[in-house]
Amino acid sequence: MLKSCSRCGKIHDFNKTCYKNRQVRGLTDADKFRKTNKWHQKSKDIRQRDKNLCRCCLANIYETQFIFNFNKLEVHHITSLEEDFSKRLDDDNLITLCCYHHKLAEDGIIPRFILEKLVDTEANLNEIRQEVEALTIPPTF
Repeated sequence: MLKSCSRCGKIHDFNKTCYKNRQVRGLTDADKFRKTNKWHQKSKDIRQRDKNLCRCCLANIYETQFIFNFNKLEVHHITSLEEDFSKRLDDDNLITLCCYHHKLAEDGIIPRFILEKLVDTEANLNEIRQEVEALTIPPTF
């Protein structure tokens, strides 16, 4: 049985997979690094350092739903790999975040200086919460 290919426009056998114009991923240094054993071990170490809790949820900032959030945790690079690849394994550049706060941090909604303060396990979370509240601007009508 034949079918029309959506990738190349030709007619192929139904069981054939066409690889024309496919996206090639994983070519950047950052993508290669994320597949290494060093990164997986460091990620596990950072999550253990943060007691498998999202640091933003623990501080109760940026619309936290659960204070003790341990679901869908990801390790975030405060200074991205594209900016400074040499900081890829630095403990003070890595923080545990849930997927919601990780997305906010990637989009720049959570400022870097707040993330840097959250990395410090000795930091006073109440002071950080007050600083974040001072940053938010109430809507004007």
